Amino acid sequence: MQPETVQSPEVTLAQLESHLWGAANILRGSPVDRTDWNEYLIKTFADATKKKAGEFYTPRSVVRLMIEILDPQEGETIYDPACGTGGMLLAAVEHVRAQGGDPRTFFGKLYGQEKNLTTSAVARMNLLLHGLEDFQIERGDTLRNPVFTDPSTGGLATFDIVLANPPFSLEKWGREVWENDPWGRAFAGVPTDSSGDFAWVQHMVKSMAAPHGSMAVVLPQGALFRGGIEGKIRQHLLQQDLVEAVIGLAPNLFYGTGLAACILVLRRQKPPESASRVLIVDASTLFRKDRAQNHLEPAHADRILGWYQTFEDMEDYVRVVGLDAIEQEGWTLNISRYVLPPIGRDIPPLAEAVADFKAALERCRDAEAALRREMTEGGWLL
Repeated sequence: MQPETVQSPEVTLAQLESHLWGAANILRGSPVDRTDWNEYLIKTFADATKKKAGEFYTPRSVVRLMIEILDPQEGETIYDPACGTGGMLLAAVEHVRAQGGDPRTFFGKLYGQEKNLTTSAVARMNLLLHGLEDFQIERGDTLRNPVFTDPSTGGLATFDIVLANPPFSLEKWGREVWENDPWGRAFAGVPTDSSGDFAWVQHMVKSMAAPHGSMAVVLPQGALFRGGIEGKIRQHLLQQDLVEAVIGLAPNLFYGTGLAACILVLRRQKPPESASRVLIVDASTLFRKDRAQNHLEPAHADRILGWYQTFEDMEDYVRVVGLDAIEQEGWTLNISRYVLPPIGRDIPPLAEAVADFKAALERCRDAEAALRREMTEGGWLL
């Protein structure tokens, strides 16, 4: 039987948080050491609880890739509607700092909403420990009751950069609210109760500022090809030329699911070089395999970023597809429809394959006979 603390993640996280603060006060290390404590807490809790960890922790390499694709600049507003412990907001600040920018330009310009009470509290602590003092992290159900609105327009507040890793295929996400959504988020359709993936996407699209707002969202790959109302929503987004890139990731990168995920990149106004085209990337082979979890290494993320920035075909990995070609495929974004895996290159001729199989079978029989002799001579087999 599992300990009660593991079955109650909010209690466990609160207890770990208390221990973390105590250890930080005792050790009194350098500022860098103290800020790393919270990252250690989040990662340790994610490792310990596996299935619950995906609710608030996104692998750092995936976050870094999303941030570098969107390339936030000094003073831009950043919004995460499913902010977890605030990792994506922090990564945006660190991205600017690494480029020589002033992180103080983000004071008052970081926004996040998180449904889980304890997780939202840890997000605030996380930002404070990293030296950020002026931000808004609010607790609440984003899809049912978005906190950040604009009274001057009567709609949602809008931001320069919007990014999130929302819960995959969330059930009972608030469809009843969206049937008459006061914020106009169901502009392309109302998703079914069984999956909130495209509710998150539409919320984020409505949260992008005009004219140059951009967004990146992590979704299960099923969202790329499921039909019904999701297919109609996807078609609408494509016809409006909002979708810039689809990046298919390896399976088992995220805690709590072995599913392969993808990153969907959208822009309010795409640059001329990507207008009416979508970059489709198959990065499913880019990972380091571990015992229980696959990992996207920094070198893998750099390679994907290079493909995105180049925006050109790359055999076996990348294809730039026009909207007319996507229409011919029924508006699906199923990666395998556009980027074929490298099959055939290493497949030998049939006669050679049959000969290799027969030779392997003969070696297997020889080994079995040798084992039988050894066991008989040793008295282990009568």
